[in-house]
Amino acid sequence: MSDIKITIIDREGEAHNVDAPTDMNMNLMEIVRMHELAPEGTIGICGGMAMCASCQCYVLSHEHLMPEKSYEEEDMLDQAFFVKDNSRLGCQIHITQELEGLEVKLAPQST
Repeated sequence: MSDIKITIIDREGEAHNVDAPTDMNMNLMEIVRMHELAPEGTIGICGGMAMCASCQCYVLSHEHLMPEKSYEEEDMLDQAFFVKDNSRLGCQIHITQELEGLEVKLAPQST
């Protein structure tokens, strides 16, 4: 298995250094769920279809390596709360070897 190290800052501000597999076609939202870094039912509500913003995060590093936002991701972020210039949907960030050392912060939960 080929893992990379990434840092995820949870909604309480605690940083977690986690292993993320690059050979399982996973995305950042799934990594957050796998490591239980957000309460169950508060992230990935749409199942990773870019139809909610529950997995919104702020990309703190490696932003230049991110693919362009799709129309669906842009549209969802236009409707989301707490959006910043570096906001992305975690379900749209696929884990690849190039993202070694990635740092993200989960956006506040919008209720």
